[in-house]
Amino acid sequence: MKRLLIAAGGGGDPITAAMVHAALHGPDTPALVLTYAWERLVVDPVPGPRGAADFTGTEPAAPGLALITPATAPRAPAGSLLPRLSGALRPRLGLLDPYGGTRGLARQITAAARWCRADRIDLVDVGGDIVAHGDEPTLRSPLGDALAVAACAETGLPTTVYVAGPGLDNEVPLPDLLPRLGEPALTLEAAHTEVVAGVFDWHPSEAGALLVAAARGIRGVCGTRDAPRPVLLDAGSRQVHRLTLDRVLELSPLARALAGCTALQDAEEASRTVCGFSEIARERHRAAHPDTPPAPPHRPDRDPAAVLDRFAAWERDALAQGIAYATTRRITEELGLTAPEAHALLTGLRTAGPVRHVPPLWRLAAP
Repeated sequence: MKRLLIAAGGGGDPITAAMVHAALHGPDTPALVLTYAWERLVVDPVPGPRGAADFTGTEPAAPGLALITPATAPRAPAGSLLPRLSGALRPRLGLLDPYGGTRGLARQITAAARWCRADRIDLVDVGGDIVAHGDEPTLRSPLGDALAVAACAETGLPTTVYVAGPGLDNEVPLPDLLPRLGEPALTLEAAHTEVVAGVFDWHPSEAGALLVAAARGIRGVCGTRDAPRPVLLDAGSRQVHRLTLDRVLELSPLARALAGCTALQDAEEASRTVCGFSEIARERHRAAHPDTPPAPPHRPDRDPAAVLDRFAAWERDALAQGIAYATTRRITEELGLTAPEAHALLTGLRTAGPVRHVPPLWRLAAP
């Protein structure tokens, strides 16, 4: 028997699911995490989620259930970190393919429950957009979460929803979010992060990295790349809240609107109706109009000393904004660094004093 978890929104949610599973059931308890292959454009340049047909080398564990393994690969031009992640996490990873809408997802979840011999589901979200009303001005990516909620309801299997790190995704403002979540059910500790040790050396999830940092005791204002404002890491940032599925359905108009949906295109239309936008359409626009131009492969003016000077100027500006920590992704993308440039800069920072690397974040140093 395996525990069955669902990572509600893709990206960093399977990492969060592994930590929540470790806290709930112990890191060595067998588990399967179902997750979307719906990753940032920096990872997957093709907008929208990937379906089963977008991968080679998945493991057909049962009819309707495809497992991701280290031998799995995305079909070009798509990209995915899930194969690498499957080798780094203790739970097995299974693919959620949303192209059949809510009903297609429900069939996949039912097949996974049968394979796991599980009689219930743990649905895990980092940040809290799973309980979005749909009209929050900072809301960016509600569709995957709402589809997962609606699909779990359609299975009829008992489902508990866990929201870890309230506000860390910067989508629903904390004053609005916390009353919807109620009191925390458990607290993530540093020991629970051991199951994802090393993942953030290469994975760009910022909400997941912030949750790990909070569980490890890091406190202060952190700047992220894909958010309108910095995030404050405090004692509440490592809390996990438990909700019933009925309560989440009550809070989420989009999840209710997706009941019986049979295609992703129809789900996208429901998002336009409820939330006023389609995040897939936004991804299409961002893919066509990237806000960070790719760096040329070689620039004589970007030797290590020049990169360090650029970082120092960027750091001064961030400190002036009251930011104490930054994610790897923010540093790399805002400075427009190539992979070799980023590696050289971050390696240098690791050896600099005072201690700069507080995994998985970077401490900014006052001049």
